[in-house]
Amino acid sequence: MPGGQENRTPSSLTEYYSASQLRSDRWISLKAACARLAGAGSADRTTVEARARGLLASLESIEFYWAFPSRSAWQNLWQLLEHRQFEELSRSVSAIVRALVSGSYRRRFRRGGQHDDQDGLAEEEVEDGSDDQADGPPYFEVLIVDSLSQAQEDSQRRALRSARRSDDRFLYEPVFVPSLEDALIAALFNFNIQSVVIRPGLQLKSRNEIPFLRRYLRRIGGDQLESHDPESWGVELCRLVHEIRPEVDIYLVTDESVEVVAGLELRGCRRVFYNQDDLLELHVNILRGVDSRYETPFFNALKQYSRRPTGVFHALPISRGKSIARSHWIGDMLDFYGINVFLAETSATSGGLDSLLAPTGSLKRAQEYAARAFGADRTYFATNGTSTCNKIVVQAIVRPGDIVLVDRDCHKSHHYGMVLAGAKVVYLDSYPLNEFSMYGAVPLREIKHRLLELKAAGKLDSVRMLLLTNCTFDGVVYNVERVMEECLAIKPDLVFLWDEAWFAFARFGTIYRQRTAMHCAELLRDRYASPGYRERWLAQQEAIAGASDEQLLDMHLLPDPDRVRIRAYATQSTHKTLTSLRQGSMIHVRDQDFKGEVAQAFHEAYMTHTSTSPNYQILASLDLGRRQVELEGLELVQKQVETAMAIRKAVNTHPLISKYFHVLGVREMVPPEYRPSGVDSYLDNEGAWSEMWDAWSEDEFAVDPSRITLAVGGTGYDGDTFKTAVLMDRHGIQVNKTSRNTVLLMTNIGTTRSSIAYLIEVLVQIARDIDERLDDAGGMERRSFESRVRSLMQELPPLPDFSRFHPAFRAHDGTGTPEGDIRAAFFLAYDERRCEYFRLDDSSLEQAMAAGRELVSTSFIIPYPPGFPILVPGQIISAEILAFMRALDVKEIHGYQPELGLRVFTQSALEATPGGTGAA
Repeated sequence: MPGGQENRTPSSLTEYYSASQLRSDRWISLKAACARLAGAGSADRTTVEARARGLLASLESIEFYWAFPSRSAWQNLWQLLEHRQFEELSRSVSAIVRALVSGSYRRRFRRGGQHDDQDGLAEEEVEDGSDDQADGPPYFEVLIVDSLSQAQEDSQRRALRSARRSDDRFLYEPVFVPSLEDALIAALFNFNIQSVVIRPGLQLKSRNEIPFLRRYLRRIGGDQLESHDPESWGVELCRLVHEIRPEVDIYLVTDESVEVVAGLELRGCRRVFYNQDDLLELHVNILRGVDSRYETPFFNALKQYSRRPTGVFHALPISRGKSIARSHWIGDMLDFYGINVFLAETSATSGGLDSLLAPTGSLKRAQEYAARAFGADRTYFATNGTSTCNKIVVQAIVRPGDIVLVDRDCHKSHHYGMVLAGAKVVYLDSYPLNEFSMYGAVPLREIKHRLLELKAAGKLDSVRMLLLTNCTFDGVVYNVERVMEECLAIKPDLVFLWDEAWFAFARFGTIYRQRTAMHCAELLRDRYASPGYRERWLAQQEAIAGASDEQLLDMHLLPDPDRVRIRAYATQSTHKTLTSLRQGSMIHVRDQDFKGEVAQAFHEAYMTHTSTSPNYQILASLDLGRRQVELEGLELVQKQVETAMAIRKAVNTHPLISKYFHVLGVREMVPPEYRPSGVDSYLDNEGAWSEMWDAWSEDEFAVDPSRITLAVGGTGYDGDTFKTAVLMDRHGIQVNKTSRNTVLLMTNIGTTRSSIAYLIEVLVQIARDIDERLDDAGGMERRSFESRVRSLMQELPPLPDFSRFHPAFRAHDGTGTPEGDIRAAFFLAYDERRCEYFRLDDSSLEQAMAAGRELVSTSFIIPYPPGFPILVPGQIISAEILAFMRALDVKEIHGYQPELGLRVFTQSALEATPGGTGAA
């Protein structure tokens, strides 16, 4: 083809988060070039034409992996360019760009086997994609991996189109690629692909040499494919595609004995076909596979219920909207919410609606589908948030007296969960980011140190759970696989609770997924069952014989394959990062001992914390949210990150905004000792997609690029004031979290380009206002501004570590291990006679401490921001904690009453407890 293979520039893929982002930029650039070409004078045309030719050539290597525009459309574009029909070329390219941007190309493929390749770019079909669903069935693409001639591809395409029926629920178009590597590229970046058909004629190598693919292949074992017999390439491709896109359906077509092939372990393969089987059967299975993900059992049941005529004689006056329709005063409620929400409101558990507490029908199936989507063995829905999910898991797993290792700056629901369960808590300190008044995450060395310390004290049998937040509110992400593996090497049956409240979307991003709890639990279980792993473990046992605990801290430890148990739980706020009504959450479980040890306790804990009157609208939204991400999660997550990178680039490169604002990068969020990859920036104006992949594969901590921590201290505003008085009150921009000198901006699957544009516009306006104010300011006002900035950016109080529990709430066994009984302290404080108060602005605090008294907190003290407990019940108040509290300029401190002061235990109350007079 003119200007074809030799001029392609696929290496530029490394500069983008995804091929779809590169694709979008190239098409927009081509549209602009063609428009210039159509209007350019003869003197300018040579340069512009070369630009258009180069863009068209570079795009062709990408479009190879998408169904639209078709190959005949490509031939048409080249012909228009070669024949210098520039106006027609500009119109055709503009039509394609409109179709891609609006999504209306999904409607152009009509039923009935019509050949849309020949034209298909009619203006009326590309104007608007807003009512895509109303104009036809949902559209997707099927990847067919086979080395075919153009004539054979056309024949296959016609055969598949002829199999369509008027009552088909979905519509698809095939994408043909010849090689295993091409299949991986397409699966990575073409989010329209919902099914993959692997035929026996595939090749190994792609004609497109893309460097980042080599890195990815090495990480999943794809670089060793050349050592396999070509006959096994299809089976290996099943495994690799499932690794990249676990949600898609895979069909293996073979000309070998299907009985032998079907008996192999074909993970992710939905069905095996013999090469000569009818294409109609393949077509039917493709539609059935997508339909299984499209199905929403509980939402469908709720819709059907709302349409049934019923007589309401239960305790819910609002059901069917009766109490509203009869009212003379609240009719506007019906106008605002609409009738369907009330038609579907009921307290009944019959008629197909099922019971949340004991599901047997539609709700049971909805939860099973969610488990499939999120890679869990079982999933449970919750209608009152992840705070409740956390308490359910803790109560189900932890028994009174069990030792639990807890990230100290985790959500407060975990701390209260420890109180309810009666756990003995060992708090783990995260690395501090003092210059931004926030914590990072808990280093693996710290976790191993505590486990080995408890092991040396003979308490390892009492250790029950490790509880960590992943990712943290500020976007720091653990290396989940390594944390679990090394902890299991010390404590083989340790239970992991990963709080993924802000990370539910991660399952559906190819890079993100490798750091999620359910994915890593599956990975490790498979690993420890393999013969090769046992050999590695035996070799390490010989190497570490006689090693000290200090030496073990710096080794990558491996668990005993005969003793290890994979026990992982993840709690997710579906409503925070995916589509769900407020408080819709899920608990995902991969626990080998769940049936024998946990099931009954989990059921009781679930009954304890779950309402007997759950909101059915929330449950239905969870069902729909699962459908959405299982069918378009990859696309949504790609676009989420792309919008975040647009914000990062705009802030850090804009000459006016960057005077007062700065988006924190990886180098500022993760100290270099936790980044062995050496990557200190990715997916922004300095980094690249391939570098992000390296960092997320190797580093102890990574940073979620969709979290944008904006340093605002340069404006002279503290984070809380900037959030409330500037962003919210003046401009209507909502953010979740602040620190003393930062605000956290988060993109999600609903973030639009318009929202980004408005944010940048607001930041420009704020920066301009500061510029104008400083230009008009006198010397005193300037010095005051500089002093505020210095106070916010340089003179920050160091973040305090956890001090220790008072001996009254520690074990009295002489081991000196750090666990504390916060339950005993929590309930001891119920007796007001055992408590007294010290004001922060009173010197009596220092006087008491100088006299040797240990002041012990009676409650959780949680300043907002930063939002983590700086004191818990039973904890000794240190001088560092006092200094930090006095330096805080926030208005909201939970557990602290300014008019009374710090609430502490009286000396007599502490002395009356066992060990209360003992030394620390």
